[in-house]
Amino acid sequence: MGTRLQDLRCFYLLLDELEGRIGGKRLLENCTGRLDWPRRGVYFFFENGESRAGGSLAPRVVRIGTHALKPGSNTRLWSRLAQHRGSVRQGSGHHRSSIFRLIVGNSLIHRDDLLCESWGDQSATREIRKAEREIEMKVSATIGKMPFLWVDVDDDTGPESDRGVIERGSIALVSNWSKDPIDAPSSSWLGHFSCRERVRRSGLWNNNHVDESYTPGFLDVLERHVRRTG
Repeated sequence: MGTRLQDLRCFYLLLDELEGRIGGKRLLENCTGRLDWPRRGVYFFFENGESRAGGSLAPRVVRIGTHALKPGSNTRLWSRLAQHRGSVRQGSGHHRSSIFRLIVGNSLIHRDDLLCESWGDQSATREIRKAEREIEMKVSATIGKMPFLWVDVDDDTGPESDRGVIERGSIALVSNWSKDPIDAPSSSWLGHFSCRERVRRSGLWNNNHVDESYTPGFLDVLERHVRRTG
């Protein structure tokens, strides 16, 4: 636990430096594609009311992600963030294009006792999507208020890219799955209502990599790209 605690301290120090380099955290509800986004990167979401352990007011990371890991993918960082944000004009979104939206929406459904049997189905008619709109709006409002950071990592596609290394390592480090909890979620965290055990036990809005071990060397990769960002 001591080594993991030290690595977490290093991880959050790097995020503090990153925040200074990009001029602070942003909220998705205030973001557009006209902002100066890097082509590719890794993002780190925080959540109001979710703090690190020990009485600290420092926010804890609740979601880590990237994009364009599959060979041939041309997805840009903003394109992926926009899928999580949803449509600003309509205030809605499409959870079938964002696992983040899917998981948050599922938790809202369970917490607020909402009725939506189609949530999570791979396809839907226009009528079904219209019926889901109220929940999609709740998801957009929830995610839109989560502060986030991003690090510029403009490398080639593929799971062994630096983006893949940073994403997997960061998730595995921060995750509390089958470990002595560090920076555990608050008792009121929305993720406690998730139907996904990986979300509840990890304390993250992530489903992949939460049960994996990490190699501390990923912090060197993260540091290198933090120093190049901004």
